[in-house]
Amino acid sequence: MEIILRATAIYFFLWLLTRALGKRELAEMTAFELLLLVVVGDLIQQGVTQEDTSVTGAILAVGTIGIWILIFSFLSWRFPKARKVIEGVPVVVVRDGQPIEPALRLERVTLDELLESARNQGIANLRDIDLAILEPSGNFSFLQHKQDAGGQQGSPEKHKA
Repeated sequence: MEIILRATAIYFFLWLLTRALGKRELAEMTAFELLLLVVVGDLIQQGVTQEDTSVTGAILAVGTIGIWILIFSFLSWRFPKARKVIEGVPVVVVRDGQPIEPALRLERVTLDELLESARNQGIANLRDIDLAILEPSGNFSFLQHKQDAGGQQGSPEKHKA
């Protein structure tokens, strides 16, 4: 029973930590950060199972975390309000070609990161964007002005970063 309680505590700690880190940090991990993640995994295992090296202890720990993942997944699927809390919400960071500074600050995204993502999608200038949205996954979606043959603006065209 102690392993189940420890695994539950670690699950919620990790969930809170990933929510606090922000969307972009999780979407763009460096090689060093990936190595740290592996080390953290080992530290978590030691904290959850303590001296228990049995297969039963490992199954209980992994099973408990798996059950919490399933519960959160179900809650997210079934209840839209829970989804907003569990997964986060998309945030508009550019509207009508103008960056929204408070949103960028809140999400800890620099203008350079935004511009790089736009360039990666073939968008050279923010003025060409109707909306740029930072998705809960940490990726950007761009809704761009669409030009017709006469040079008129048409409906937005969507690009994902």
